Amino acid sequence: MTELPQDNLTMLSLVKEGGELEISLARLPMPQPRDHEVLVRVLATPINPSDLGLLVGAGDVSTARASTRDGLPVITATIPPAGMRAMAGRVGEAMPIGNEGCGTVVKVGASPEAQALLGKTVALLGGAMYAQYRCLPAAMCMELPVGTDPADGASCFVNPLTSLAFTEVMRREGHTAIVHTAAASNLGQMLVKICASDGIPLVNIVRSAEQVALLQGIGAKYVLNSSAETFQDDLTAALIETGATLGFDAIGGGKLASQILGAMEVAAVKRMKTYSRYGSDTHKQVYIYGGLDLGPTTLTRNFGLSWGLSGFLLTPFMAKAGPETVGRMRKRVVDELTTTFKSHYSHKISLTEALNPNVLAAYNAKRTGEKYLICP
Repeated sequence: MTELPQDNLTMLSLVKEGGELEISLARLPMPQPRDHEVLVRVLATPINPSDLGLLVGAGDVSTARASTRDGLPVITATIPPAGMRAMAGRVGEAMPIGNEGCGTVVKVGASPEAQALLGKTVALLGGAMYAQYRCLPAAMCMELPVGTDPADGASCFVNPLTSLAFTEVMRREGHTAIVHTAAASNLGQMLVKICASDGIPLVNIVRSAEQVALLQGIGAKYVLNSSAETFQDDLTAALIETGATLGFDAIGGGKLASQILGAMEVAAVKRMKTYSRYGSDTHKQVYIYGGLDLGPTTLTRNFGLSWGLSGFLLTPFMAKAGPETVGRMRKRVVDELTTTFKSHYSHKISLTEALNPNVLAAYNAKRTGEKYLICP
């Protein structure tokens, strides 16, 4: 085994008391695995919207300026006063970034679970992945088949397990169909394939004709363009046909969640046999799981009294779902890694390139079809 370096190049995000965001690379001491842990050489790690929430947060990327410290790049950006209030809890703490990744196990602890992973390619979940090495419990690793491309293994957790979780929530809560927004994303394309395989009606909402064509090209039946003048009528018609009463919204801000609930109510009322001035008693539920629009969520209360609007996060769901369900989900991800759950990347960059202000501005824009992969 090749001798390991003494330092571990790691990306850190720091909020300073004076209203500045600092993103830097630092040479930290190489971690040493305890009995239940493994040390992984990180080969690939994606930049997900959830990562940007920690990496950039409320920082104004348009003010980003580059410098160096100890020969390593540093980016500094201004945080507006409102953003500082939102990020007050992390002032002064340099935080590592990166939810998931893929790499090779190069050193292990004494436990049988850790020993069994030595030399294996694994997918990782547990934060601090924007680094050359990551030490974490063996239980946070998922062994991948021999020969797996690190780019395929890098996004094994967040998008695949989230898309599978949507269908699990649907079944647990008694719904029979799903509405999904920002549906042309990597996650959205996975959900299209899952629902087609499992026979689940899925209403996809996108924002351009190109994205409509993209999803129809992979077999999606219901694809609606929110930019179209007929969008609300199209949405209502799709919900009447599918009976969808569950939505997952990646947008967050604006009126889209309200539009979905309103269309669900119209569809539910059409199924009613007697009139009620309180609207339908069909429960309609939308979960917000993203923040592509950070503005206020606007509701127009035209959807009766049986409805819910909540947040959704993968980690609490997995804790509630239990090991048997999560184990079944993880197995499906491995079995369908290069088909249903294959991620597509538009750019591959190094840790150093990730701290170029122009590159930062590009991946922080979160454009559909542009996904960045860091190869440390």
